Amino acid sequence: MSNLTEKPIAELLGLNFFIPSYQRGYRWTERQAEDLLDDVWDFINKPDKKPNEWYCLQPIVVKKIASQNGESEKYEVLDGQQRLTTLFLILKQLERFIESDKKSFEIEFETRNTETSNSKEFLQNIELKTLNEAITNIDYYHIYQVFQKTKDWFQAKANQGHSSISSKFITPFLESTKVIWYEVNAAKDSIEIFTRINMGKIPLTNAELIKALFLNSSNFHNSDKEKIRLRQLEIASEWDRIEYALQKDELWYFLNEDKNQLDKSILPTRIEYLFKVMESMEAPINYQDEYSTFRFFSKKFKLQSEEEIDFNWKAIKTMFQTIEEWFNDRELYHKIGYLLATDVKIEFLLKESKSKKEFKKFLDTQIKSKVNIDLSKLEYKNRAVRNVLLFQNIQTMLNFKKETSRFPFNRYKTEKWDIEHIHAIATEVNVKKENQASWLLENFVQTPLHINELLNEKIESIKSTNLPIEEKNFQEIVSYVLGEEDNNIRNLCLLDRGTNRSYKNDSFKSKRKKIIENEKKGVFIPICTKNVFMKYYSEELIHLELWNESDRESYFDNINAIIFQN
Repeated sequence: MSNLTEKPIAELLGLNFFIPSYQRGYRWTERQAEDLLDDVWDFINKPDKKPNEWYCLQPIVVKKIASQNGESEKYEVLDGQQRLTTLFLILKQLERFIESDKKSFEIEFETRNTETSNSKEFLQNIELKTLNEAITNIDYYHIYQVFQKTKDWFQAKANQGHSSISSKFITPFLESTKVIWYEVNAAKDSIEIFTRINMGKIPLTNAELIKALFLNSSNFHNSDKEKIRLRQLEIASEWDRIEYALQKDELWYFLNEDKNQLDKSILPTRIEYLFKVMESMEAPINYQDEYSTFRFFSKKFKLQSEEEIDFNWKAIKTMFQTIEEWFNDRELYHKIGYLLATDVKIEFLLKESKSKKEFKKFLDTQIKSKVNIDLSKLEYKNRAVRNVLLFQNIQTMLNFKKETSRFPFNRYKTEKWDIEHIHAIATEVNVKKENQASWLLENFVQTPLHINELLNEKIESIKSTNLPIEEKNFQEIVSYVLGEEDNNIRNLCLLDRGTNRSYKNDSFKSKRKKIIENEKKGVFIPICTKNVFMKYYSEELIHLELWNESDRESYFDNINAIIFQN
């Protein structure tokens, strides 16, 4: 029989709460915790508050379960664990002011326990934990951040002159702040209730609903309770391991070719990406339906059998293991990463991923289709330039067989890389007339050059004065030194947009200086871009501060050799 009532926080003290494996992890933000504290504080200080008035929190849905070893009453939390965990963290700040022997309640997460830590211990000793301990687990991290925010909130109120903030807060918080307590029949299936409660809530993701499908007890017919519990725990633990791995940006951005998928607000749980990939491999995704992926998987559980669970979960694990193999194999990482970064769909690659030897041949064929073009005709605005220069950088790194360094696809996809002219184009040089003489002196006059008599005479006149010069003379000198306009790939390189924009129309000399400065600061410079400005490709090192015709030819020869090396 279900029971609906209001419970003041004081009546929760001493209880034990169990957060089962099908529940989402703790994800409240610092702002949400601060809003809750502000709301309670506003209620406490409400000028026209009636004697029996109370502040109402959202529902906590629970089911009573058997206690063990003399424990207090124990409840499985079906809904409301985010609020419940936050209330626990607030109580931890106030426990020294609570006169009752029962200072708080206990919470334990089913799948947050490891050989070195467990959720109950972490929560009970949260005030002693460090950020380094918290970052080992995504739930611990959010719990730690919210706990620190509650600590800061009470301290800020004390600094504002509320010296007795804790003692003033504690009584109305315990006695006049209540939750809607909904206790369901112990005989009902927990996951069925959880799914029904949450289907109408926008924050619940496809991944969380699918997790409930996999862990639903009704799918395990003719199995004893202990076997069901162990299988649920196994799936939940594997689920957490996959999610933890996908939270690493190096793996996440290696995978995603769709820039929209990189937004965490779109995929708050990254394992959902795998479910969407599986869905798209079997049926068109309905982008108008927010829960399309959940409905797709729901159809896979028509028989509600343990065999369905094993088959579908194995398919997800196999996909992830394939992706991990790609990521950990240096050659596959670079070749697949390149294809995904150039708009090849991962579903297409997964379907071809069979024999490793044949798969590598397939990848080489796909890459050749991207870069097998007449390089001499590639110009600045041609979209193929980016594909060619990206592959030049990737293959150059891959050619170092004994190296372990890897191309950073995460930075390539998040830093918005541009195509940059190595040597500024003469028509793009736009310098105010009064600054032209000093600009030339800084960039070219001090560079040892063989200059024809006409230009040499003009430069000598510039050296003796800092007065503005004729625009025609300025452009003649610039054109002579920089050469004719060159939008060909032999005068282009790959660079992140932030660095690129800082260069504007600087000369090769100035760009080279900034490249060196940025690398000293730890800024990632693509290997081929660095090689260009260090003149590693050039056969004749006559002028280190100029990018001449010989340099361009040597650079182009390298691009050509890398692209067509196989």
